[in-house]
Amino acid sequence: MDRLETVDRQPEQIRHDVRTGAIAGQTSGLAPGFAQGNLVILPKQWATDFLRFCLENPKPCPLLAVGNPGDPSLANAGRNIDIRSDVPSYRVFRNGRLVEEIADIRHIWRDDFVSFLIGCSFSFEWALLNAGIGVRHIELGSNVPMYRTNIDCVSAGPFSGQFVVSMRPMKPADAIRAIEITAAMPQVHGAPVHFGDPLAIGISDLSRPDFGDSVPVKEGEVPVFWACGVTPQVALAEAKPPIAVTHSPGCMLITDIRDEDLLNGTFRFEAPAL
Repeated sequence: MDRLETVDRQPEQIRHDVRTGAIAGQTSGLAPGFAQGNLVILPKQWATDFLRFCLENPKPCPLLAVGNPGDPSLANAGRNIDIRSDVPSYRVFRNGRLVEEIADIRHIWRDDFVSFLIGCSFSFEWALLNAGIGVRHIELGSNVPMYRTNIDCVSAGPFSGQFVVSMRPMKPADAIRAIEITAAMPQVHGAPVHFGDPLAIGISDLSRPDFGDSVPVKEGEVPVFWACGVTPQVALAEAKPPIAVTHSPGCMLITDIRDEDLLNGTFRFEAPAL
């Protein structure tokens, strides 16, 4: 299916097309007005510590939903979700090492798996666009550039590591407006964690992102960095659970949660008892 044909489709339709293989690849710009989510799936015995890690690090890991053990649906995030097949691409980690990248995880699903859905910066891009602020990777039809940093997360049990950030280049006046807009959306990372000199947060070369695609920073622009939901993948490498599953960077779950509910504070996440 042509990517342009998918932009205005409803979330449930897009999830169906992902499940059947009609849509693949990164999801930036799809289903404007609906939240997208990063994914982490862990065995139940690791879930309590990971939940605590997310609650201690709400900038990179703002929670939208947590599933019940063994249940592949996420009713709080949308109708008829099957988390085993509704993400375009998954990463499978064993003992902290990435071992494969696949389009479906039904064959490895377990009765003790707990799914965590984490807010994604793709979800505030509609607000930036509505304010007349350009988003470079959407303009180019590419994935957002993401970088490892030297910003430490708060540790929780075996989970630790540094922030991963996503970057969008902007003119200074647009950057100030973007800070104001995204500060009102904490469930999808909120305000940036840094803008300006990338070396200050440990990034030596903007042209070589650790994840996603490089985008040009034009004369008169500054790079603006938001905390990123790929951060848990760094934490998984440190914790080394026997198995974990995540989304591939840029390949999100499209939810039924409306971005306007994130902006006006209607949406509320309540931590489950695991």
